[in-house]
Amino acid sequence: MEKTTAATLVLLLFTIFLQQALFQAFGEDAAERMVQQGKEHAHEVHCSRERSKAAWKILEEYLMPFVERENYQISSKCRLHPDNDLFRDQEQHKIHVDINEWKCGYCKKSFRAERYLDQHFDNRHYNLLNVSEGKCLADLCGALHCDFVMNSKSPRTKCNPAAVAKNRHLCESLADRCFPLNQGRSASHLHELFLHQFCDAHTCSGKKKHFPKGGKKQTSVIYLAVSILTLMLLPLFYLIVYLYQREMRQGKQELRRITRVGQKTKPS
Repeated sequence: MEKTTAATLVLLLFTIFLQQALFQAFGEDAAERMVQQGKEHAHEVHCSRERSKAAWKILEEYLMPFVERENYQISSKCRLHPDNDLFRDQEQHKIHVDINEWKCGYCKKSFRAERYLDQHFDNRHYNLLNVSEGKCLADLCGALHCDFVMNSKSPRTKCNPAAVAKNRHLCESLADRCFPLNQGRSASHLHELFLHQFCDAHTCSGKKKHFPKGGKKQTSVIYLAVSILTLMLLPLFYLIVYLYQREMRQGKQELRRITRVGQKTKPS
């Protein structure tokens, strides 16, 4: 009887120990899953890096040259301000070493292409992103014509009047917020330019041109053409100056010879 009681007690203790071990194991797995889910949730960024990059390139090419020319400081309350671009800090930490080498400015790791560096930022440095509301530059793509720039070679889709009206309203609100008419002459000029450069093309008529004021590329092409023309004409200018000076020297020598021949010898 005592043996049976002892065996039952040992079996009971073994069962309790096994239950505790299983509970602890499953509990740890559940906790680990919760932590992993939390990380994955923190990793989610509801903002397109590609479209944000396209929007910034449009601003950099078709707006910022005019802003710099007016010596105008965009307010931080304006959604076009660099601080309101979620990915701006990461973009500034891209180091383009060579055509096939990009380097991370945070950890100095190298990659063969920019897209791999973007993936690295998403996987390793997403915790550095400021995911505050209003920081997604991609949300402004409708006003800035990102689709026109990104899909310029693809066939045009049918115009949607409701979408066009929405994008035009967003565009005009950006002009009012970023370049208030009551902020002086420079702000008024940039307000009018922004409407003409971006907002007027939001129409289904198809008669308005995108970015009619041009941008950085056009300025660079003109500067390059003038530079090449100057380099071509400069040697020709020096050649003309050289030939002119040589003719002048030869003329002086001929004049001296004529003068010497025309002189009379003194009688002895």
